[in-house]
Amino acid sequence: MKLKSEILISVCMTALFCGLPAKAESKTIFGDYLKENAVEVELSARTDFYSKYIWRGFRLDDDYVLQPGVSVGGYGFEVNVWGSFDTAQNDALGSDEVDTTVSYSRDFDAVSLSVGHVYYDFPSAGTFSKEFFLGVGYDTLLAPSFTWYHDYGRESQGGGHGDYMVLALGHTLTLNEEYGITLDLSGHVGYNQRLFIKGKGGDVALGAGLTVPLTETLSLSPSLNYSLPYGDMEDSSDGNQDDEFYWGAGVSCRF
Repeated sequence: MKLKSEILISVCMTALFCGLPAKAESKTIFGDYLKENAVEVELSARTDFYSKYIWRGFRLDDDYVLQPGVSVGGYGFEVNVWGSFDTAQNDALGSDEVDTTVSYSRDFDAVSLSVGHVYYDFPSAGTFSKEFFLGVGYDTLLAPSFTWYHDYGRESQGGGHGDYMVLALGHTLTLNEEYGITLDLSGHVGYNQRLFIKGKGGDVALGAGLTVPLTETLSLSPSLNYSLPYGDMEDSSDGNQDDEFYWGAGVSCRF
């Protein structure tokens, strides 16, 4: 019953943003208001299904998870609400999560800067955490970016009270120009300084996926992913994390 309700919610969210079939001449109150007032706002929605939940090298759930999210952005600002829900509850990890991110980004030629705040809510565990982040990216081959996250949540309330820094790379190859199908490669090296661990360590992540456009606004994205912890992240007396292979698929819609 829980899985059915979560799938229904995700489908409804995607339908809300992508829109059900309608006549070409039909209008939308919100869309027409934005056009008439020259307000540039982008709406997007995405739902992912993964074989397990891996976050910054931590295995947060061994069960299949459903991860829907919606974003509203404009003029450099973006608000994103994202969730992760255990579909089976076969383990005792209690990883259900709802995150709210508010961010601002700005481009300076090839360089982009971003700043934001994330509020993590864990309803199953009755805990929460919060963090600020600063990021910089460079528009060139492999699209390098570096982001620093500072968690200032109290450990007694579920916070990490530590820092996480990550260098990320990515590259997209066009496999089929006619249909716009691409191969998306990604990777990152993260450094963890006492964020949910006692010492220092980190993780290396590798991913390969496809983006398959289904309509002008809807696309399908299957992926394969691998995570490798290092340092105190894999120490059995501290982080106690292992190498993890997992797969997933997502459906996204953007206006």
